[in-house]
Amino acid sequence: SAIMSSYFLNEKLNIHGKLGCVLSILGSTVMVIHAPEEEEVTSLDEMERKLQDPAFVTFAVLLTVVALVLIVFVAPKRGQTNILIYILICSLIGAFSVSSVKGLGIAIKQMLERKPVYDHPLVYILVGILVLSVSTQINYLNKALDMFNTSLVTPIYYVCFTMTVVTCSIILFKEWTSMDPGDIIGTLSGFCSIIIGIFLLHAFKNTNITWSQLMSTVAKEPSLP
Repeated sequence: SAIMSSYFLNEKLNIHGKLGCVLSILGSTVMVIHAPEEEEVTSLDEMERKLQDPAFVTFAVLLTVVALVLIVFVAPKRGQTNILIYILICSLIGAFSVSSVKGLGIAIKQMLERKPVYDHPLVYILVGILVLSVSTQINYLNKALDMFNTSLVTPIYYVCFTMTVVTCSIILFKEWTSMDPGDIIGTLSGFCSIIIGIFLLHAFKNTNITWSQLMSTVAKEPSLP
C-alpha cells in the first residue's frame, strides 16, 4: 500500500520510510517463523472457557479501557495532529475482531457438521462484538487516512495491529507454554526490528533525503589536475 500510494496518490515515501517498511516486513517474518503452534479449539464450549480465562479477561478489560480513553479524551484533542492516536484505536479494537472471527469460524464449522450452534449465546455475542469492532476500526482508519499520508498510515497500522493480535492470541491460547528459548529470542528480535522500522517511518517522515542525494554525499570527489 505504501508503494502504490507513492505511484497513484503522489505521496512520496523517503528513504527512511522505505527502510522502515523493509525492517517491519523482516521483523514480522521473523516473528512468524518463530511463532508457536496455535492450540486447536474445536468447539464453542472450549472457546467460551478460553474467553473466560482470568488472564484474557484482564487483557480485554485493559484494552477496552485504553481504547475508551483514547476515543473520549485523547482523539478529540490530538487525533488530528498525532498519527498514532487513530491507529492505536484501530489496533486495540482489532484484537476483539480477530478473536470474534476465530469463534465464528468454529461456529460455522460446527454448523456444517449439523450441530445446534444457534442455541449457543456465544454466537450472538461474537457477532455483536465483531460488528462493533469492525465499524469502529473502519471509522478511525478512515479518519487517519483523511488526515495523514497513506504511505505512513498503512505500515504503522499494519505493525500495531499485528502486534496487538499476536499478543491477544498468545494470551488467549497460552502459546508461550510451547516456546523454547530460541523461539523466544527470535520473537523478541523480530519485535525489536519492527519497533526500529516504525521509528524510522515516523521520526523521519519530514526528512527529504533521496537515494541519489545519499549516494552523491559518499561519492568520491574527482581529483584536481
